[in-house]
Amino acid sequence: MGHWFQHSIVATGRLPLFCYFVMLIVAFIATRINVRLIRAKIGWFRNFTVGEMHIHHVVFGVVLMLIGGVALIVSPGSQVGTAVAASVFGVGSALVLDEFALILHLHDVYWEEEGRTSVDAVFIAIAVSGLLLIGLRPLTWDYGTPVVNPAALIVANLVLAVVTLLKGKIWTGMAGLFVPPMLLVGALRLARPGSPWARWFIAGRSPRKLAKAVHREERWRRPAIRAKIAFQEFLSGRHDLPSTRRPRRSRT
Repeated sequence: MGHWFQHSIVATGRLPLFCYFVMLIVAFIATRINVRLIRAKIGWFRNFTVGEMHIHHVVFGVVLMLIGGVALIVSPGSQVGTAVAASVFGVGSALVLDEFALILHLHDVYWEEEGRTSVDAVFIAIAVSGLLLIGLRPLTWDYGTPVVNPAALIVANLVLAVVTLLKGKIWTGMAGLFVPPMLLVGALRLARPGSPWARWFIAGRSPRKLAKAVHREERWRRPAIRAKIAFQEFLSGRHDLPSTRRPRRSRT
């Protein structure tokens, strides 16, 4: 194990990324344990308040990201020093992403259904960091002897990534940035109902395709989503409070 770590992580210059990856996971798990204990009102675990103001942990996350980011910029080049700064940045990232839904909605939806967006954001950050850690790089792929200009391949991959994301295939689009052949599959397959692509090019134009998309969603994706939510709730707690967001006023 020690030989693998030295050869695959330290010798390749990935120690800072490894520290960021580990601290991102550890800080996220520790944060979720803490907030679940606060919600259950166990022991001395309580929200941090100043007077009547509840200080969300995203505030501490922003401060730590600033400290870690500045330290990375001014680092003299020592891999150990960079690894320490990356660790601080990883903790800050976990605290910020854990309240990503609050930033997105500008409303405290932590335990509401919209709060699951925060967990999704953390999962995406962990997945991308893990792919970088094993040596994959976005928009690059070994196609053997290049036949097409590499710049043209990058542009083509970006176009396929945009199409895949517009079709509502978020995980395929993110993973496809590192494994471009996945983008071709995602771009060619039928869009998810409710995605921007489906609204623009399917709804109202092709009822048959829309019905097929809905059928696929109900048969294949819904069970996968339920399994994902069950895992998220096991790890991060139930997002079961009723939504407190004010409904948008219709424009006249």
